[in-house]
Amino acid sequence: MDIDVLGALAVRENGISITPTAPKPRQVLALLALHADQVVPVSALIEELWAGEPPRSARTTLQTYVLQLRALIAGALERGTGPGPGAGADDDAIGAGRVVRTAKDILVTLPGGYLLSSGGGTLDVREFDRLAGTGYRAMDAGDFPGAARLLREALALWSGPAFADVQGGIQLDMETRRLEETRLCALDQRIEADLRLGRHRELLAELTVLVTRYRTHENLHGQFMLALHRSGRRGEALDVYQRLRATLVRELGLEPSIALRRLQRSILMAGPESPAEAHAEPGGERLVRV
Repeated sequence: MDIDVLGALAVRENGISITPTAPKPRQVLALLALHADQVVPVSALIEELWAGEPPRSARTTLQTYVLQLRALIAGALERGTGPGPGAGADDDAIGAGRVVRTAKDILVTLPGGYLLSSGGGTLDVREFDRLAGTGYRAMDAGDFPGAARLLREALALWSGPAFADVQGGIQLDMETRRLEETRLCALDQRIEADLRLGRHRELLAELTVLVTRYRTHENLHGQFMLALHRSGRRGEALDVYQRLRATLVRELGLEPSIALRRLQRSILMAGPESPAEAHAEPGGERLVRV
């Protein structure tokens, strides 16, 4: 089974989509797909579907949605390139040393919940976590080319917001926010790696879009300031700081962080053509020297 959640929801068995069009079964599949190979409690599924106000028939209705998903899985098993569920197919599979999975083997009922078995297939969020984690370790080791490459590969798995075409409830909305935060962390580190490699001019267009989209994100604004200053655009770098400060004060009642104020002072004190280098102390606070 191949599962994509970093964008539109797509779940395929034998290369055939088993993603339902009806909103409620789609929610159930989305939550099961995100936690593939793990038990999702019935209580979590009910909360997702009915937001704390389930009808008396909630468990029965959930079972109906599960049966609908199993029907889609069974159809994919029958139509796919793999062995079908008939007796002859079973005999062929056994003879070939393969195990035939049924819909109940894929969408499993367990005490307290349900489990969607990926059967060793692909899961884009799992691959993202693997690549991003390897990229973070490369950053820690000072391998900035490797980190930039790995994090770029991880981010390329995203085709849009997670669960972009699913009408989410409490559980999926929470998971969507969590996934977006992991994407932003990977993006921040990939840009940091590119800055370390002197790719400041290449980053300007991307950062222009990002600081417009994330108007209070300090790291992205600091990276934009650094890229502008290194590109000989000192005045614009200082303008970015002033716009961010105005937004933070107006919308959140906060001043920029100490690290960002230090960056602004460093740019003010440096000559327009002076190069800038970003550093991190062992404690994790990012410092900047220009």
